Amino acid sequence: MTERSPYRALIVDYGGVLTTSIGASFAAFCVETGVDPERFTSIVAEAYGRDGSDGMIARVERGMLAPRDFERWLAGALSAGSPKPVKPAGLRRRIFAGVRRDPAMIAAVEKLHSAWTKTAVISNTWGPPVAYGAKRLRAIFDAIVRSDEVGLRKPDAEIYLLTAEKLQARPAECVFVDDLLQNVEGARAVGMHAFVHRNATFTVPKLEELFGISLPA
Repeated sequence: MTERSPYRALIVDYGGVLTTSIGASFAAFCVETGVDPERFTSIVAEAYGRDGSDGMIARVERGMLAPRDFERWLAGALSAGSPKPVKPAGLRRRIFAGVRRDPAMIAAVEKLHSAWTKTAVISNTWGPPVAYGAKRLRAIFDAIVRSDEVGLRKPDAEIYLLTAEKLQARPAECVFVDDLLQNVEGARAVGMHAFVHRNATFTVPKLEELFGISLPA
């Protein structure tokens, strides 16, 4: 007799887990605009602040800074030392233009959801994203938690606990998947089983093992 899984909820990040690499999209943006990749990385790192909680990115992710104001700031920072100015209009959209959904990861979540596993997304967002409006995506999640809407961001403990509450699950009953180690550690700190996503080939078998269900390859 197969032992029943202790997990009844799956919580995932969006960008970099349900999609292709965020880093690859950043790199494509740098090629398109002529922004030096090392400078882009440095500016983004500085924008997170000293400990990732007090910079411009942390502020926009918590909904404390309007997306347009963030785009103006980021465009100015990227333009300094670049061969041509970076226009602020639509900057977030252009930076993430190379991101595509990962069909294998979407299919795995869809199968788990259809098997009565509670499912949710926690996403640190730079303002309102377009992707979550898709009917198929909303149909396979019981909760979509956006940092800018709830005023919290990963790895704040409260955002994981809020999501578990929305799913009516205890943290110990939740599996959390993210492509960033600090966010995985935040989930572990509140009692969730969490691991770092590499790609669907790595993650899908782990989900099969944890939930005891066969998932699409």
